[in-house]
Amino acid sequence: MRSNSDTCLKAVSTERVRSEDGANPVEGTVVLKPLKAAWIAAMTSVALVAGPLTFSFQSLAVFVVLTAITICGGHSVGMHRLLIHRSFETVPWIERTLVYLGVLVGMAGPLGMIRLHDFRDWGQRQSDCHDFFAHRSGFWKDAYWQLCCGIELANEPDFVVEESVAQDLFYRVVERTWILQQAVVAVPLYLAGGLSFVVWGICCRVSVSLIGHWLVGYYAHQPKEHLLYVEGACVQGYNLPGLGAITFGEAFHENHHAFPKSARLGFMPGQVDPGWWLVKILERFGLAWGINTPETLEPRPGLAVNGANRDKPQTVPDWLCALPNG
Repeated sequence: MRSNSDTCLKAVSTERVRSEDGANPVEGTVVLKPLKAAWIAAMTSVALVAGPLTFSFQSLAVFVVLTAITICGGHSVGMHRLLIHRSFETVPWIERTLVYLGVLVGMAGPLGMIRLHDFRDWGQRQSDCHDFFAHRSGFWKDAYWQLCCGIELANEPDFVVEESVAQDLFYRVVERTWILQQAVVAVPLYLAGGLSFVVWGICCRVSVSLIGHWLVGYYAHQPKEHLLYVEGACVQGYNLPGLGAITFGEAFHENHHAFPKSARLGFMPGQVDPGWWLVKILERFGLAWGINTPETLEPRPGLAVNGANRDKPQTVPDWLCALPNG
């Protein structure tokens, strides 16, 4: 771990950082979170043991359909692009439905997801940070840290969630009962297909979703050739070519670091972004508006184009070529 205890490291504050005076993203301790560890262990153990014993093509179909709905509509569009980044607007019942689908992914409640995301984002925007934020501790250690632990900094920034979310009764109830919400899906699954549907529709789905989310985060922060980068940030995002479809657009992390408030993550030629397709479908039916894209957003401070990559034979949007050359 890198040490820099003498300096309060700062970067671009997120909207929910009320105060970061004295906050230091370097000095901290990774601690085991018993509930988090027990949850992933239970889901994965049942998936590994009972999954093969209860397999059927019908249960596999349940797994695929529910995973696509909860990850795409729930996590990517509802939690990430809408609730966390407010990259578009929609009517309240659509927002709550999408966020609820995100809760069913089994990662955390809505307020917990905001906290986890913003805390990590804040750490990665600094000039230096703890290995926990940067995914640079090695594959297996990072898996244990991210899936079973959390980090406690000696001096943390003060985060505040906007009143409209923090005081929303629906979000508050779901926040307290996010694990129990799996029963809302488990009961009809059992009635429709018995234990097989529950094992594949709940345990296999949650385990694969959580581990898959970590894998994307891990590899999307491992240094590799890239076009867009943010000067002064200790952690850069990197795109994972070819994984846009199965991650519903979340694999384009370089793009997301460059334009975090964009509803479109796959905005380079050839990048498949199913989450963006869903946003456009909502727009077509008048259920989404005020949609942010890189063309409508101001470039974030420090955003530049890698000069070594700019001149390579590739098709890039004109607005991208107008960014500063690093």
